[in-house]
Amino acid sequence: MLRKNLGLFIFLGVIVILFGMGCNGYNGLVSQDETVNQMWNNVQSDYQRRADLIPNLVASVKGEANFEKSTLESVITARASATQMKVDAKDLTPEKLQQFQANQGQLSQALGRLMVVSENYPNLKANEAFRGLQAQLEGTENRIKVSRNDFNGAVADYNKRARSFPLNLVANMFGFKTKEGFKAEESASKAPEVKF
Repeated sequence: MLRKNLGLFIFLGVIVILFGMGCNGYNGLVSQDETVNQMWNNVQSDYQRRADLIPNLVASVKGEANFEKSTLESVITARASATQMKVDAKDLTPEKLQQFQANQGQLSQALGRLMVVSENYPNLKANEAFRGLQAQLEGTENRIKVSRNDFNGAVADYNKRARSFPLNLVANMFGFKTKEGFKAEESASKAPEVKF
């Protein structure tokens, strides 16, 4: 009888240990999933900061009467496209992330053209407000880079954990799917052409 009870206690002990490990793994995945969500929110916040700066930048550039209208229009159009697309952290599919990144890339290119064209206008370059906005925009671009790197780090940590055995069993059981991070745009492999 003691031997029979000992076997039952060992079996129950193993079940309790496995249940505890499963709960610990689940809670760890939830924590890392929330970290990914927080990092995504930081990325969106930095992109929003850039979008908020653009109207001020465009307004100060418009003050330069002979500034190229098409350049301003491309910035305004790209900003509208970039701010209209919302991607929820809970639904970060590769397709949505790629479209989000493409919209933001178009805005980055339009801003780059704006900065290059502005070099031809000495009055604009000398404008204190424009220089201040340009510095803020450069700082924002750096923040975006840092936020995207932090997001990619959080995604990598989450994916490693969700794909590692035995946690992958818990992840699959409770619907924790791997997530997509930011990737370099296809055009990033080519060196930019600088013309003077």
